[in-house]
Amino acid sequence: MKGCFTALITPFNGNALDNEGLDRLVAYQIQNGISGILVAGTTGESPTLTWEEHHRLIKRVAEDTRDRVLCIAGTGSNNTQEALDATRLAAEAGAEAVLLVDPYYNGPSSLEIRREYIAPVAEANPGVQIIPYIIPGRTGAQLMPEDLALLSRKYGNVKTVKEATGSLENMRRTRTCCGDGFSILSGDDAMTLEMMTDPAIRAAGVISVYSNILPKAVCDMVNYACAGDIESARSLEADLSPLFEMVTVKTTEQTPLGPVLCKAKNPLAVKTLMAILGMPAGPCRRPLGRLTRTGLDVLLDAARKVYTKTPQLFEPLAEFFGVDVEARLNDPKYREGLYYEEY
Repeated sequence: MKGCFTALITPFNGNALDNEGLDRLVAYQIQNGISGILVAGTTGESPTLTWEEHHRLIKRVAEDTRDRVLCIAGTGSNNTQEALDATRLAAEAGAEAVLLVDPYYNGPSSLEIRREYIAPVAEANPGVQIIPYIIPGRTGAQLMPEDLALLSRKYGNVKTVKEATGSLENMRRTRTCCGDGFSILSGDDAMTLEMMTDPAIRAAGVISVYSNILPKAVCDMVNYACAGDIESARSLEADLSPLFEMVTVKTTEQTPLGPVLCKAKNPLAVKTLMAILGMPAGPCRRPLGRLTRTGLDVLLDAARKVYTKTPQLFEPLAEFFGVDVEARLNDPKYREGLYYEEY
């Protein structure tokens, strides 16, 4: 598996799923060259989706993408039976691959993740590609490269990993253990090109957050790298890097009791920017809320920096959604209600 895949946000209308908005987002992605779409992943706010909503989303995106691009369904859980049930239903809906995030909170060992989680799902679904998602910073658990390689040797449908450890050494160990035929996909926009060009990693692409907004630009960066045109890929990465650094927005906020570090985590920033730009997004579900005023300023500064330098990157968005990007990035009316007025 290689290419540029979008970790699709889940658009809401109030607290309900926005089905029409979802269809528009999928169409926008496909029109701009995406290799596939991940639905109901953590960027899609899977922790706050009911399983019934999971299944509805997956079925709809599988229908929208059928015979066009790959549909990857987020079916991971910290409960193996839930993952088995969700994967079966995703396969019945038409998803060709599933993403299994490491079990969070209960923290099984790598051995247990292999034997009691990934293996049962892979064995029960031989016709579905199984993609482990390694992100210990969020889950508190980690499938190690050695166990990943053992899974790949035993199951022909475990041939790809989404790597978001942030550790180049872990990625290099994955390549050593899993061999040349195994696909490593970046789970971190900002590290994608470094992972693709490192001869000891040779990543095959990315499951991206900011391709929600700029799918053509992110796809072009990945495609340039795949074709060996590293100079063009690096030029695009430099253009996109201010936004790539905004997956999590970190600010220091002043409170009556002193300064506090505030980390607004994915997908809050990308959803906020999508709303400002006139894309269907809606709010995040609680306990995610809003950016601070300072956080919103930081996010908008990054977006304006990209737009000022390379406005052409936003042309597909402006055309598809019929918006004036410059006006939306600068007119205060478009950010009303999108940030906390006070800490």
